[in-house]
Amino acid sequence: MLPKTKLILRSLLSGILMGLAPAPFNAWYLAWFALTPLWILIRQQKSLRQIAVLALVWGIGYDGLALFWITGVHPLTWMGVPWLASLAIAIFCWVFITLWGAGVVVCWAVLWSLIIRKLKPESTSFRILLTVLIAIALWCGLETVWSYTPLWWPAIAYTQSPHNLVILQLGKLSGVNTVAAVIILVNGLLAEAILAWYQQPRFQDKILLLAAPLSTLIISHLLGFYLYQIPVAKNNLAPLKVGIIQGNIPNEIKLFSEGWRQAIAGYTSGYQRLARQGVDVVLTPETALPFYWEDVINDSSFYQAVITEQVPAWVGANGRDGNSYTNSIFTLTGDGKTFSRYDKYKLVPLGEYIPFESVVGKLIDRLSPLNAHLAAGKPNQIFKTPFGQAIIAICYESAFPQHFLRQAQAGGEFILTASNNAHYSQTMPSQHHAHDVMRAIESDRWAARATNTGYSAIVDPHGHTLWISAIEQYAIHADTIYRRQNKTLYVRWGDWLTPTLILLSGLAIWWNQGRSSN
Repeated sequence: MLPKTKLILRSLLSGILMGLAPAPFNAWYLAWFALTPLWILIRQQKSLRQIAVLALVWGIGYDGLALFWITGVHPLTWMGVPWLASLAIAIFCWVFITLWGAGVVVCWAVLWSLIIRKLKPESTSFRILLTVLIAIALWCGLETVWSYTPLWWPAIAYTQSPHNLVILQLGKLSGVNTVAAVIILVNGLLAEAILAWYQQPRFQDKILLLAAPLSTLIISHLLGFYLYQIPVAKNNLAPLKVGIIQGNIPNEIKLFSEGWRQAIAGYTSGYQRLARQGVDVVLTPETALPFYWEDVINDSSFYQAVITEQVPAWVGANGRDGNSYTNSIFTLTGDGKTFSRYDKYKLVPLGEYIPFESVVGKLIDRLSPLNAHLAAGKPNQIFKTPFGQAIIAICYESAFPQHFLRQAQAGGEFILTASNNAHYSQTMPSQHHAHDVMRAIESDRWAARATNTGYSAIVDPHGHTLWISAIEQYAIHADTIYRRQNKTLYVRWGDWLTPTLILLSGLAIWWNQGRSSN
């Protein structure tokens, strides 16, 4: 029997509260108690089916609201897609990614319930600690699994970015799951305190229960504040003056003759102005010049400007890969040589490739006016530049922390991200910026972001946004970032926290089962 309507509405409201935490609402403080109602509801249910439904509804509330920006792909009439078909595509994408994200919550709730039902701890305090520990381990483990799938975006930690920089500093310890673990811990302790309130006869015991989540919240922020106070300048090495161009070419014209003319004119003039300001290098967005690279370096005013000004540039364009093409960033030196190339590895499902295309490819038209097939880059690429090794990502890759971790461990000294961001509402560029802020903090690196329509930015290793562009405006900007070679605990050891939590949970369950059998 399904949960009553009132319970479903409570769960939905709880999920919506969590969905208000990231952009565009930026109510990040809601994340510290928005999971609590769902936690209580799960603990009160006996049916796994009821638990799964409540978790699904919570996930729909959270992911559906946080990811509503995906509907901004509509209308696709400029690509020749009929209006109604475009609307259907937008709704399908929204529903699909919402349900995919909600899968984390459903799996977490069901697995957690199955495990804790078999536990028989001897004391209330041990029961609470064991219940919360298992919940945190499962949540972090499942988010990790989801982050290795082709489709990922709404990690619960991004609800704190970019506004709660103090707590985000914990990412330096063990990555994004450090922040997630603290959020789950505070919510869980609060929920368990509420559940145990009427079971505790003594007033002092009730106060201790309520003090636990508050103390955890304060201590975690104090630890983050300690890390936040470490001077950024301490580990800065050689400065690098970077020029950023935000071309602001609408998607409706970007891949057609009018967009090509605007791109060549806007990026050429922007490059020339920045070069004359004395920048060391110019960064352009994803597919800033939407041509094959051979065409850019053989016949373009941009290439001639580089030869004249002799300032290197990181240029977004298309590369060739056999009969396919790639979404790439090229390093063009001041003497016109191609120094290095990076091909986008994490492609967007449905937008840049069709999952299981060999099966369904004939049934679904690719959403691209180009005739060739977009190929993914190699997973182990290293991006060397005349200024040292960079950590690089193109657009969607910002949501995958392991992509940045691998490059940081391999010696990356600063972060470059290049994005389009012209597909969706202003919410998506805000959330995208939030991801890049977390990546800069976790790796303790300076970051330069160049986007087509916004938000381009400069971010320091503490996550401060030192400059950010206006949305949907042409912009150029020159700023200084620094190379850094120091390694945070996270860069040294990766996400050591999640396996540690899983191991501790397993040992605690084994010990509890042994005590119960005796």
